[in-house]
Amino acid sequence: MKTLKKTTKVNLATYLGVILAFTCVTVAKGTGLLSNSMNSWLVPICCYIVMAISLNLTVGISGELSLGHAGFMSVGAFSGVVTAMSLQQAIPFSPLRLAVSMIVGAALAAVVGLIVGIPVLRLRGDYLAIVTLAFGEIIKQLINCLLVGWDSRGLHFAFNLDGTQTISSLGLEEGGIAIIKGAQGATGTVTLSSFTAGFVLVMLTLFIVLNLIQSRTGRAIMAIRDNRIAAESVGLNITKYKLTAFVTSAALAGAAGALYGLNYSNLSSSIFDFNTSILILVFVVLGGLGNIWGSIVATVVLYILPEALREFRDYRMLLYAIVLILVMLVTNSPQVKAILGHIKGKGAKSHG
Repeated sequence: MKTLKKTTKVNLATYLGVILAFTCVTVAKGTGLLSNSMNSWLVPICCYIVMAISLNLTVGISGELSLGHAGFMSVGAFSGVVTAMSLQQAIPFSPLRLAVSMIVGAALAAVVGLIVGIPVLRLRGDYLAIVTLAFGEIIKQLINCLLVGWDSRGLHFAFNLDGTQTISSLGLEEGGIAIIKGAQGATGTVTLSSFTAGFVLVMLTLFIVLNLIQSRTGRAIMAIRDNRIAAESVGLNITKYKLTAFVTSAALAGAAGALYGLNYSNLSSSIFDFNTSILILVFVVLGGLGNIWGSIVATVVLYILPEALREFRDYRMLLYAIVLILVMLVTNSPQVKAILGHIKGKGAKSHG
């Protein structure tokens, strides 16, 4: 009971922390304290927070190393853009169209996660990481070959596999819209994303992930992570529970991708490459595996840091790398762990 109460307090503190941060940023934005560049960071930060939390569900809670998380983000981004552009006349209300686009992005990413997860999650360790890495690259190359347009007759698709087809091959009517143009990506997209929508998505993600972790399913997932053989011996369906975490993670990444894609008028698949998957993994590792609040803080700090160091030009990535190394050394220091453990022990005694 004490553990449950402590977990509830931590979760409540996480919710309140996010709400407080949103309130402070909104006030600062309304009073003009934020520069234009800082305003442009708000939606991407929300997207990457959702990505970090969702990947933590796979890596930290489930214990599986996935290096293709950017692939799910790209599925959500481009499906969300296609949905939003094709529903301009049917749903003129922008927030509703954004919500529908995010739902479609999440649903398609979940389907892709299910298709990929069924065979992939039977693998372990490095093999799983390699296959998910390959999946992310395959998705990127498929989008580079994809042509999508919309007119009064509906959506038109084509794959430019041999390099001979162009957007004119879709035969769009006059007034039709070319949405995805192969290697050029999505251009001329109407931007719909907002910081408020990002905040709502972060809160929804926290609600889903934290409740999943505390549920019977979440306990089963963590039991499999801690001791697979013991979990199998008591009759737990290993594939089922791993797939639940993987598909949930993919769906949340798809929703974040849709929000991210609709924040820019031009979107290229090259954004969602291996480096993006590694960046999200860095957020998770530095924030602490299984630590949801840590993922949020690490994402905000590590996203803002390179942007804030732009005035140093050629040296900014060097400084960024040095900071990463220092953080890793500090967080993995036995002395720091001992101090944190001592503080935690004192807190437990005082509550006792």
